[in-house]
Amino acid sequence: MIIVAKVLSILVPLLVGVAYFTLGERKLIASIQRRRGPNVIGYIGVLQPLADGLKLFVKESIFPSHANTLLFVLAPLWTFFLSLVVWAVVPFREGAVLCDIDLGILYLFAVSSLGVYGILTSGWASNSKYAFLGALRSAAQMVSYEVSLGFVLAALILSLGTFNLSQIVYAQQEVWLALPHLPLLGIFAVSALAETNRHPFDLPEAEAELVSGYNVEYSAIGFALFFLGEYANMLLMCALISLLFLGGWLYVGLGVKICLWVIFFIWIRAALPRYRYDQLMRLGWKVFLPLSLGWLILTFGLLLSVNGLPQ
Repeated sequence: MIIVAKVLSILVPLLVGVAYFTLGERKLIASIQRRRGPNVIGYIGVLQPLADGLKLFVKESIFPSHANTLLFVLAPLWTFFLSLVVWAVVPFREGAVLCDIDLGILYLFAVSSLGVYGILTSGWASNSKYAFLGALRSAAQMVSYEVSLGFVLAALILSLGTFNLSQIVYAQQEVWLALPHLPLLGIFAVSALAETNRHPFDLPEAEAELVSGYNVEYSAIGFALFFLGEYANMLLMCALISLLFLGGWLYVGLGVKICLWVIFFIWIRAALPRYRYDQLMRLGWKVFLPLSLGWLILTFGLLLSVNGLPQ
């Protein structure tokens, strides 16, 4: 029962946070565009996410003809499941973590890499060319930017000598890693946008070309699960940036830092135009990959010159 209570203490606030992330996004973008945004359901629209969720969960699910029904149903479930289990190793404050394992970063990287399979499966099982092209784009994009993210994490791990997220936070009591590793913070933040298929890198969901991408054939609860998984992954990236570069819960609460990065994600969507696909791949492979690899080599060289070879 204690484990169940701990799991619920993470999942319930997470799902509520995802719901009101969508409301905050719509309100902030409306403010940037000088309009009201949701303001009918509840006081100033505060109940709008609950109304949207209820509508999606009670609607009838529509299955495309000639689709692989089993895989079509499993794909959003898989994506949603992975977006939840990855939070097991995220420390919210001192001692407030479900599984404080020593290989926390490797767990995060392994679980997040599995998300590609849910998107590929949804595109293939939908029996739609638009969905399949969107799934291929998304998979190529996620794999491309995971390489840069891996080198960024490798440089941080090399600097601190630990994979444990709590230990990484404790190591930033004197100085946040954002100061000595400022270029990595920029690479990680932009790669997080691409990893979550977020604007300006939302090419898998390009309305002008692919209608809605890999989830074009989904409706009702299937679409809701993809939607929840995508926004939960965005919150995870905001939490990771705060933990790895900004000292986690130190000095200022982790929730405040996550909210600031959420505002950054929303502002980017409102301010920047969408990249072309060739620009997206060029940025990942020809800019971020050499930069992150070069910074890793520089970090290794500096540590080697200071500490010498291990005995």
